[in-house]
Amino acid sequence: MYPSRFRYEAPRSIDEAIELLRDGGGEAKVLAGGQSLVPLLKLRFAAPELLVDINRLPLKDIQLSEGILHIGALVLNSDLAAHDLVKTHHPLLAQALLAGASQQLRNMATVGGNMMQRTRCTYFYDTTMPCNKRTPDSGCGAIGGINRMHAIFGASDNCIAVHPSDMCVALAALDATVTVTGPKGNRRMPFTDFHRLPGNTPQLDNNLGKGELITAVEIPANHFTKNVYYLKVRDRASYAFALVSVAAALDIRDGVIHEARLAMGGVAHKPWRLPDAEKSLAGKTPTAENFRIAAGVATQSAKAYKHNMFKPALALNSIQTALQKAASV
Repeated sequence: MYPSRFRYEAPRSIDEAIELLRDGGGEAKVLAGGQSLVPLLKLRFAAPELLVDINRLPLKDIQLSEGILHIGALVLNSDLAAHDLVKTHHPLLAQALLAGASQQLRNMATVGGNMMQRTRCTYFYDTTMPCNKRTPDSGCGAIGGINRMHAIFGASDNCIAVHPSDMCVALAALDATVTVTGPKGNRRMPFTDFHRLPGNTPQLDNNLGKGELITAVEIPANHFTKNVYYLKVRDRASYAFALVSVAAALDIRDGVIHEARLAMGGVAHKPWRLPDAEKSLAGKTPTAENFRIAAGVATQSAKAYKHNMFKPALALNSIQTALQKAASV
């Protein structure tokens, strides 16, 4: 039986928040915008003994220092998308943010909360169906069920759910770094290492340690200020999660691609970076044929299920389209 009550705390310092999370152990949850957590609380999929409201913490800054863009964990998605530093230095991130959710949700959702959101797999939310992510070792209803929205990369026999974020796809492509603070102090990790593949522990979405708190995301300087494009393919143009999304960034100088960045959403348990496809484009001209080859490299390991057999082809075509759109800017 889940507890019907929880203790609420609103710390005024990061140290106080870490102390609360440490003492609360696995029974403590962090509340920021609440767009992901509150529905889980209502459904009793999350039932903490302690709720730590971090909205008073000084984590709302956006600063550029020595070429590195520092983004506090409590920055709202809408504020980040509209910020001049983001639009000037990392327009791919602004595009991805504007493709996510609705304006009302972006006005409440925070950067850290976006990173921490859970899958939108229907089997996760249907308590009449087995779900290893919700109840470990219960099985995966999606594998033999209606799996149209599900993974084609990095899945396991335990889970084929996908990560829902658009923002995170762009951050993975831009080589962002996550800063976290915990009982053992501060640590940094590449953004691509923050989220996990399901493996044998699909209930674990990320590599955040016990008692740790996301404090910031940092993006290093790059040359992806012009030829970028975020493509989101979905069932409807408003407020829908991606069937497939592509973050494409090209550094084109003198008619040659010096560097490329590619990541996908809607296809894996985490934002799916495409390093082999990126390498295939380096030193090449931005032509439709080279984009076709890169897309083939990117999708060669795709594994589809009964109801998403269309996804590998959709992914291949989406990559080509995103690259062509980026090159034509």
